[in-house]
Amino acid sequence: MKRWFLILAAVLSLSGCGYNQFQSLDEASKSAWSEVLNQYQRRADLVPNIVATVKGEASFEQDTLTKVIEARAKATSIQVTPETLNNPEAFNKFQQAQGELSSALSRLMVVSERYPDLKANQSFRDLRVTLEGTENRITVARNRYIESVQEYNVLARSFPTNITAKVFGYATKPNFSVQNEAQISTPPTVDFSAPKK
Repeated sequence: MKRWFLILAAVLSLSGCGYNQFQSLDEASKSAWSEVLNQYQRRADLVPNIVATVKGEASFEQDTLTKVIEARAKATSIQVTPETLNNPEAFNKFQQAQGELSSALSRLMVVSERYPDLKANQSFRDLRVTLEGTENRITVARNRYIESVQEYNVLARSFPTNITAKVFGYATKPNFSVQNEAQISTPPTVDFSAPKK
């Protein structure tokens, strides 16, 4: 009788430890991460078509195209595994490579505005719309991932589930960050002494 009481007490104490919540939230964050990767892959798959279309414009800036091609190569060369989610260094490396591709593509779109023939090209316009849609999908997928990681990390850091996290090795997961955080956290200076026109 005493043994059954101890087993029952152990089961009841474990039911509030958060173990199952960790399993559920870990799977949710992995699923959200998969969607982020899916959208990044969608974007990477668009790049060769965009580059091929832009190359048709004979006078287009070669340096801009080269940077896009190099950024895509770097972004797609990083091997992403489930462990990437638990390795802040690998996660940041991946995030930086994707950020470089975003910057290179943005520059390409800005430069393309100077080429009327390219802007008039239906294939380029279609690819541009698809790229814009993909960038929006990336933003949505990243936001979902950020929310899922936040929920997981709150569980990992809250009492009493933080004890379960320590016992079973559930470390907090890295999350997306802003690369130029120092720049954007400083408010712009405004000179109110300038004369009005």
